Amino acid sequence: MGDYDYHEPVLLDESIQALHISEKGIYVDATFGGGGHARRILEALGPEGRLLAFDQDEAALANVPADDRLTFIPHNFRHLERFTRFSGAKEVDGILADLGVSSHQFDQPERGFSYRFPQMDLDMRMNTASGRTAADLLNQMEPGQLQKILGEYGEVRNARTVAEAVIRFRNQRPFKLVGDLLEVLQPLIRGERHRYLAQVFQALRIAVNEEMESLEEMLQGALKVLKPGGLLVVLTYHSLEDRMVKRFMRSGNQSGDPEKDFYGNIKRPFEVLTRNPVQPDENELDRNTRAHSAKMRVARKVIEA
Repeated sequence: MGDYDYHEPVLLDESIQALHISEKGIYVDATFGGGGHARRILEALGPEGRLLAFDQDEAALANVPADDRLTFIPHNFRHLERFTRFSGAKEVDGILADLGVSSHQFDQPERGFSYRFPQMDLDMRMNTASGRTAADLLNQMEPGQLQKILGEYGEVRNARTVAEAVIRFRNQRPFKLVGDLLEVLQPLIRGERHRYLAQVFQALRIAVNEEMESLEEMLQGALKVLKPGGLLVVLTYHSLEDRMVKRFMRSGNQSGDPEKDFYGNIKRPFEVLTRNPVQPDENELDRNTRAHSAKMRVARKVIEA
């Protein structure tokens, strides 16, 4: 099993407690990573319990324990419904999703997630076997698309200026390395350098991995496979994710507006158990810098009369 060198799970105790694990239950760890959450779930399960763990990053395979109760599914969690049912679980008791990118991924120069490694390929794919890289995106996207991504996913204030600069650069030579993007951004930085670059790199990472689309599909799948009374626990790390999770838990869709039945009665598929999101305490914030933006929301699938 992987250890906290991969990354230290945020709100670990709180998220496991929120699942109210039954010894004979079936649970899903939608973001296996280093296996920190999975290990704690397995500790709480009895011999008849079962855990399904998703992760599209092939590096996570090294952290999978030899435990017959665990089924590892090497796919994006957007396919949660399909592979949960394929694994023989018609319904599950709880689903946990920690949406943070691991420190392990950021610290691997060849993955291209971090601006700290200018000579590395500008990749940013969670699944390195498929999909477009960040360099591909910068080389192919229309200016308007790129401006929208930077503005919405990274809240980059001068997104239009950056998009125009990207076009000028690629007209001279294609993007390939992290350093190519840094060359474009250096004269455009507004405010504190670290924060600005983090916003741009976050926006590209979200777009490359289709993170918002994947999250929406995962949430829809979670609603379908959770048994009545089943629990959904989600940890988010930026406002877009948190807003989507909050709206879905409130209404069962992305608009946030609850649907009504034929008689005009509001249909709420979840009972929201966290009026306000759970956030790390001061001790955890001091110990783990990744925890600063974390928010945990918990909902229980409604038991229909």
